[in-house]
Amino acid sequence: MILAGDVGGTKTLLALFEQGRPAPAFELRLASAEFADFEALLARFLDEARAALGAAPMIQSACLAVAGPVRGEQVRVTNLPWTIDAVRLAGRFGLARLQLVNDFAAAAWGVGALTPQDLVTLQAGVPLEGAPRVVLGAGTGFGVAYVLGGVPVAGEGGHGGFAPAGLEQDALWRFLHERLGRVQLEDVVSGPGLARIHEFMTGERVAPEDASPQALDLFITCFGAAAGDQALNVMARGGVYVAGGIAARILPRLAAGAFLAAFNDKGIFAEHTRRMPVHVVTNERVALLGAAAAAAREG
Repeated sequence: MILAGDVGGTKTLLALFEQGRPAPAFELRLASAEFADFEALLARFLDEARAALGAAPMIQSACLAVAGPVRGEQVRVTNLPWTIDAVRLAGRFGLARLQLVNDFAAAAWGVGALTPQDLVTLQAGVPLEGAPRVVLGAGTGFGVAYVLGGVPVAGEGGHGGFAPAGLEQDALWRFLHERLGRVQLEDVVSGPGLARIHEFMTGERVAPEDASPQALDLFITCFGAAAGDQALNVMARGGVYVAGGIAARILPRLAAGAFLAAFNDKGIFAEHTRRMPVHVVTNERVALLGAAAAAAREG
């Protein structure tokens, strides 16, 4: 069997696949913060899988897509106090092969497995075969990966600086700078960022899902501008894929126009961004599918 996982700050999705079969034999979604570390979470998953399948799964190959920068055989989860060590995990759980990849690099592999029903096109553009692609999204943080020459390249663009456009965003930057110091992109374009925008606009602290429509409008504008910046980094004529936990939930607002207006507000380079296809990924399992594909290659 193949073990694939999508490990994030909010949720972790794990699944077992039989070689050559696209549908999982067993799949489970767990709240990440309910576990002290990933080992405890994986132990729970394997216990549940054993109960569901009637026997302990025999895992030949595994791949975990993790929200954080991968350094060799280890990755520290960006928005959790977890460090995942591939050697330690493989030894404890008897995994012959285990690889760690960045979650958006996995999503970049996963978009190739999506169907048209998994995508909503915001801008058709004029795609070029073989041209660079960008996969990005907002959730607990802001993730980004590029596909160059058919090979995903993980990035940490969410930790780049937030570039305000206009007086309102400049005031937002100043508000955040007073509280955070350096203002990163994901301090604004993420679930916690949406809550910060609401606090900036109203003075009250709420959960992201309770943010006002005005806060959501400003968030979407910042999101679109950031997506356009990332697309220009590699001239993404192969397509821009907006994934992550937030985009699908606010799809009608994304499609209303403000996102694309900010995406294409690039001065003389607007003629280039308008040629870039822009899609929203509605399948939340895209990183899991990419991890499964990576594990299958290793297996």
